[in-house]
Amino acid sequence: MSNAKLNPTPKPDPMSRRGRRLPATRPFALAALPAALLAVICAGPAPGATAPGAGLPARADVRADPRTDPRPDTRPDTRPDTRPAATFDTAPARAALQRLLPRHARQFTLVPDPATGPDTFTVSGTAGAITVRGSTGATLLTGVGWYLQHVAGADIGWPGESIGMLPARLPAVPAPVTRAAQVPHRYALNDTDDGYSGPYRTFEEHQRQIDLLALHGINEVFVQVGAEYPYYRALQGFGYSAEELRSWVPGPGHQSWWLLQNLSGFGGPVSERLMRERAELGGRIAEQLRGLGMTPVLPGYFGTVPPGFAARNAGAATVAQGDWAGFDRPDWLDPASPVFAELAAAYYAEQRAVFGDSAMYRMSPLHEGGQTGSVDVGAAAGAIQDALHAAHPGALWAVLGWQDDPTAELLAGVDTSKLLILDGLSDRYNRLDREQRWGGAPYAMGTIYNFGGHTTIGANTSVWLERFGPWRAKSNSALTGIAYLPEATGTNPAAFDLFTDLAWDPGPVDQRAWFAGFAARRYGRPDAAAAAAWEELRKGPYSTSSGLWSESQDSLFSARPSLSSTGAAYWSPKSMRYPAGSVRRALDHLLKVDPALRGSSAYRFDLVDTARQALANHSRVLLPKIKAAYEAKDRTRLRTLTAEWQDGMRLLDQVTGSDPNLLLGTWLSRARSRGADRAEQDRYEYDARSLLSVWGRRSTSEGGFLHDYANREWSGLISELYAPRWAAYFATLDEALAAGTAPREIDWHAFEEEWAGRTTRHPDRPSGDPYRLATAVAAALPPAAPAG
Repeated sequence: MSNAKLNPTPKPDPMSRRGRRLPATRPFALAALPAALLAVICAGPAPGATAPGAGLPARADVRADPRTDPRPDTRPDTRPDTRPAATFDTAPARAALQRLLPRHARQFTLVPDPATGPDTFTVSGTAGAITVRGSTGATLLTGVGWYLQHVAGADIGWPGESIGMLPARLPAVPAPVTRAAQVPHRYALNDTDDGYSGPYRTFEEHQRQIDLLALHGINEVFVQVGAEYPYYRALQGFGYSAEELRSWVPGPGHQSWWLLQNLSGFGGPVSERLMRERAELGGRIAEQLRGLGMTPVLPGYFGTVPPGFAARNAGAATVAQGDWAGFDRPDWLDPASPVFAELAAAYYAEQRAVFGDSAMYRMSPLHEGGQTGSVDVGAAAGAIQDALHAAHPGALWAVLGWQDDPTAELLAGVDTSKLLILDGLSDRYNRLDREQRWGGAPYAMGTIYNFGGHTTIGANTSVWLERFGPWRAKSNSALTGIAYLPEATGTNPAAFDLFTDLAWDPGPVDQRAWFAGFAARRYGRPDAAAAAAWEELRKGPYSTSSGLWSESQDSLFSARPSLSSTGAAYWSPKSMRYPAGSVRRALDHLLKVDPALRGSSAYRFDLVDTARQALANHSRVLLPKIKAAYEAKDRTRLRTLTAEWQDGMRLLDQVTGSDPNLLLGTWLSRARSRGADRAEQDRYEYDARSLLSVWGRRSTSEGGFLHDYANREWSGLISELYAPRWAAYFATLDEALAAGTAPREIDWHAFEEEWAGRTTRHPDRPSGDPYRLATAVAAALPPAAPAG
């Protein structure tokens, strides 16, 4: 009885109880926009836009007729469509191709072919004249990505690329190749991605992310930026002042968890100007996706409200949600109450005005706990879906499969044919039966191989390959997609490439052969040393097993100091998940790669990242030695070993400083750039710094164990927080041995909070020679043991 509603939700009255009419679409309030932004909008498409309306969508209520308007329209339409298939505008795909391959874009002919079948491309052509036919703009780019991988032998990774190794004239395709996606849903981005990957990123950075996702076959992308603005606008009609709402909305770095109903306010208040700018940015991101025929997945409304909502709105019933990691969670408005339908309608109207419509919305009620009170969860879920469909008929509800969610009660209350479960645990545990667990509801096999933006290398790639095919081939299989869900993107390029390949490869993928091919294209051509390096990485960090973890261990250099430290983040693995020698040997092999192949950003990133990981792994060898020296009261040896530790951290800061992807300065300068004055800049820098360190207030950092959750080995972060923290701790050990007393206690939260409040500047451009620094790392580490 998936459609049964025990307590049907009344349809919203078009006239609110406050006497204002809820608009079907609300024009964006141009008068409220800052002059500079208004000038951009009035002048036409913003820089980087590739389609009309690439800023704030205009006339969201007008549906383009594909017979006369070539722009793609991905909004839901329940009317039967008997019109012949129309072509689509390839200009957005061509613009993306120009950004991705500026020297070679003209050698590609992109041909729209929607009649070829959904999610299908064909690649053919002679030398210097490659033709890609495809069903959408994004699928055309996926065809280009296939060509680069399988014919040209080059890689555009995330991060790092080897396109500089491509010949001036691209090679011919031996014979035409057609590929169709194996699953219709190819979803990307965790709810936390905006927080952990960069809450203050520019449009160009988001555009690059979209280009890479399209190149790798993704067709559904979560858009979080600016999601606070519909709340801000809608709730002003339900008894809240603008000032109250600005204090309720967290800083951008913490908004991911506010949208998940875990917290509010922290890192704010947020200025109205920043909210408008973020809304405009989110609208441009959504329009960029639509231009490529991709689905912008927007946050839906499921009942999060500020304090005191029931007292300000007659007939409303709210449920206090309790504590999340030391934060008071926002209240939950009972979706079965009439006020919910009205607020949801207002929310979706405000969202439509800025972001346009979509066919897919993300919601996870009661995420990581929460209290149901007397609310019937099935009826509540039905009301949430009803409100969504009242605003967007037939839209798909995407819900995260995490911990116990979605529950059987929630699934019983909805039409599961309009639901997609994004399984965040597919590769983490054993003995999983998703059809039995979720009653046959459609789901996407997902992976979360990165937590908090950790810089650790590795993923359970062998588990992906063992499960995707058999799970899809089951007679009762409900697997309809993949879900790329690392908590932060831009790490582990091999994992990104391999996981997205699953959806397009027609047969079983051989892990060893895949990594050999990756090594060959990653640096532009085959190389024996590169192949040996990636074989070591394949056998080690990229072949970890399921059962308990989906991420590899983090570094002790970034851990809060203790002689018994086993990990930096409380929720991370406490020991090595693979033999450390694999990474150490990979570093030696990478240093032997042909000098002619060392110029690519792919090689430089991989070399730095492998050197960083080899050093990080050595921290787990060194700390037990330091502990033994202290317990033996050997002050001389203690000083020798702690000096070695601190030398390692200095080298770690230097080697990470040589790559643009591993700089604290970039993270901080982005945050400061969004403030209008010094006070606002300082506030947003604190938002960004605190996420990397204390995470939240003391109750969160200590009681919720979230300090260092987002640890990462970045230049600047190592030298300004991690190294001084360990130096202070080692000083207490030395003093204790000298005095014959116990080490003095350090208030680590106060130490870290002081750092989070700083406004010191750090380089946002790399410095130093990556090869020389990686060589120094190898020289500083013990020699690698032979492979067993």
